[in-house]
Amino acid sequence: MSEFTNVAEIFGSNVFNDAVMQERLPKKVYKELKKTIEEGKELDLATADVIAHEMKEWAIEKGATHYTHWFQPLTGVTAEKHDSFISAPDKNGKVLMSFSGKELIKGEPDASSFPSGGLRATFEARGYTAWDCTSPAFVRQDAAGATLCIPTAFCSYTGEALDQKTPLLRSMEAINTEALRLLRLFGNTTSKKVTPSVGPEQEYFLVDKAKYLQRKDLIYTGRTLFGAMPPKGQELDDHYFGNIRQRIAAFMKEVNEELWKLGVTAKTQHNEVAPAQHELAPIYAECNVAVDHNQIVMKTLKMVACRHGLQCLLHEKPFAGVNGSGKHNNWSITTDDGINLLDPGTTPHENIQFLLVLACILKAVDTHADLLRESAADVGNDHRLGANEAPPAIISIFLGEQLEDVVEQLISTGEATHSLEGGKLMTGVKTLPDLTKDATDRNRTSPFAFTGNKFEFRMVGSKDSIAAPNIVLNTIVAEAFAEASDVLEKADDFEMAVHDLIKKYLTEHQRIIFNGNGYSDAWVEEAERRGLPNIKSMVDAIPALTTDKAIGLFEKFHVFTKAELESRAEIQYETYAKAINIEAKAMIDIASKQIIPAVIKYTKSLADTVNAVTAAGAEASVQSELLAETSGLLSDTKVALQKLIDLDKKSAEVPEGAELAHYFHEEIVPAMAELRAPVDNLEMIVDKEMWPMPSYGDLMFEV
Repeated sequence: MSEFTNVAEIFGSNVFNDAVMQERLPKKVYKELKKTIEEGKELDLATADVIAHEMKEWAIEKGATHYTHWFQPLTGVTAEKHDSFISAPDKNGKVLMSFSGKELIKGEPDASSFPSGGLRATFEARGYTAWDCTSPAFVRQDAAGATLCIPTAFCSYTGEALDQKTPLLRSMEAINTEALRLLRLFGNTTSKKVTPSVGPEQEYFLVDKAKYLQRKDLIYTGRTLFGAMPPKGQELDDHYFGNIRQRIAAFMKEVNEELWKLGVTAKTQHNEVAPAQHELAPIYAECNVAVDHNQIVMKTLKMVACRHGLQCLLHEKPFAGVNGSGKHNNWSITTDDGINLLDPGTTPHENIQFLLVLACILKAVDTHADLLRESAADVGNDHRLGANEAPPAIISIFLGEQLEDVVEQLISTGEATHSLEGGKLMTGVKTLPDLTKDATDRNRTSPFAFTGNKFEFRMVGSKDSIAAPNIVLNTIVAEAFAEASDVLEKADDFEMAVHDLIKKYLTEHQRIIFNGNGYSDAWVEEAERRGLPNIKSMVDAIPALTTDKAIGLFEKFHVFTKAELESRAEIQYETYAKAINIEAKAMIDIASKQIIPAVIKYTKSLADTVNAVTAAGAEASVQSELLAETSGLLSDTKVALQKLIDLDKKSAEVPEGAELAHYFHEEIVPAMAELRAPVDNLEMIVDKEMWPMPSYGDLMFEV
């Protein structure tokens, strides 16, 4: 690979984007496709045939031999089935390369083995993928060669959504419709479309591949189930924004190049807080494109890591004792003519439209805090949320000093007369310029923080799709906009009505605003006094999906049916139980086959040493103490192991669904912690040469 990268030249080079379509498609066909993308107009088959032909020709020029409908089932990862472009041979035995409009628009993968939560029986195999033409097709180049990837939605034969993309697109339609209603009330007749925009930051760990392959827990579960802390962790904060090591820099360079080719606007890269932890952040994209791009980012991180002898860990908590990884979901809403509805302007107290939008979002988040929390619920995230590194499990909103002051004015007097100014930041150094200071600081402990012209939802887990939180955000805000429009459209005096509504929403939902330290115990107590939910685990979050409130919300805006919500809840319970079961079985396997044999070998070595030293006439008190301590911890390990084995066997008797998930959460997870404790203590005693796996220090510092 060349040392110099011409970003402008390679960016989007493997994407069938607007520029490529303008160049290759007949004008009439291009216009029809743009109507479909911008207005939701249905695409006729004749037009699709022309698009498919040009897309195929373009892909073949890029070296593609196969195409795939690239979709996002409810497994948490993407799925694809590859078909070659070749058609049946002619009478001379020659094949043609063909790709029809029908093949572009619709695919039919086997739906029987994907999670459906009871929507589909195992014998009901038919499912359909449908082209999402608002997210551009791309050619992915990897060890399999080049493949044309067509972003699609995935539905069952009976029409239910079996994926993340379908409800996401539905939620985008909902917020578009309701935001336009609101804008029309303020006299905006020019904006034709409102789209949620998202910029997801991605945190990840990198470890040496050879060491990774010596850790069965990482291979099976993505996290270390055992491991004592090394002498140095993240205490000095020296890794954070520190100098990027050359091996990692080479990896990052290749990641950027791969992403740029695929049209992903990889912008920021840096070392994160924990050793071996890093972050990548893109520029904003339309919501569904951002969801697709984030899946591409995760796939690319893993693919490129392998090329560099590394392993990318996307688990939320691969190492106990240091920071885990999240995915900050930066969310805003923008019109097609460039108006950001979350931009307060220089005088937010005078920006009535912004204040109403803000009040609606406060109302939405307060009303549906349980749903928003559930959207970030994940097995791995249970280890992260609420720890001193990530947002607490309590949903609250940080507005900052400027907006909080405006809100207080509106609540107390019904009128806001001023906005706090940012002022100047005096550096005290003559050679440095004085800086214009923002009117508001940031708060890294807030799960939902306003950061200038967007909200940053910081709860999402690092390996999770960002689809679920954005589905919830789009829909709950659409509901708040709809309810506001219902009131204001009937008002005789719009100006008076909008002021009254802003005050009403702010007064009723001010409890959700919190600008302090979200990590403090005092906040947990204060949140309880305010009546804010504190949902600490995934299994406790899942019921939010199927409340009457949630069903009414999603059915009203045609995002989910009741059956689709119930199926997703069932899948979530099943996912939790299966993930913890795998972790428990992995612990049993590792403890039985690796750790206990290694400790027995060490105790024998100690016993032989005690006998040899004593026989030589010297005192062996140190060796004897070590032997006694090791034997004691070994006994504790065996007892804890047997307890975990017994509890895991008993799980077979527990009914599936919520009951089984709760069993794993309340019985198996504590038993796993009991087994880990003596093993981690043993790691600090046993000869490193005898310990059967690389240590935390080996993994985090030897990359």
